[in-house]
Amino acid sequence: MGDAGETRALRLAATARKWLEDVSVDREGHVHPAVASGGKALTALATAGARVSLAEPGLVVCSLRVRAPLTDAEGRWHAGAIATAADNVCAAAVFTALGEDVLTVQYGLSYFSPAHHEEEVEMDGRVVGRKGKLAAVTVEVRKKESGELVATCRQWMAPLGTTKRNTSSKL
Repeated sequence: MGDAGETRALRLAATARKWLEDVSVDREGHVHPAVASGGKALTALATAGARVSLAEPGLVVCSLRVRAPLTDAEGRWHAGAIATAADNVCAAAVFTALGEDVLTVQYGLSYFSPAHHEEEVEMDGRVVGRKGKLAAVTVEVRKKESGELVATCRQWMAPLGTTKRNTSSKL
């Protein structure tokens, strides 16, 4: 990779890191109203407090502590919050590879074991393939202390500009 390619890769990795880490959340776990506007509160809250340990083209590894607002009555990390956090990490990994904002076009998630309030988890997102403008990406969510698998996610993502709206529905 030449100097320009290396500079671009570093810039994309830094942008992905900033996106995952820079969420304003107070001590009670509430997202700052400026961040939460426009229906983005869950997306922001799902990865609030994340710390990115590695970001490079096609790969993002981060850890986060399960926050109280994202747990059920028994203190387990809510499945919807896991799905949202996994989607965020997948999007960040694809961004480091493509340099474009993306949307999810296919999503599969498998749950294995629960993570609980205040437990730290690690999320490893990787671009595993490309087909045209589509990117295949996976994320593994593991308990940081034991390495126990919490969930795996497999997605196909596409740059925002590649989708067309169907204005003539046959329904």
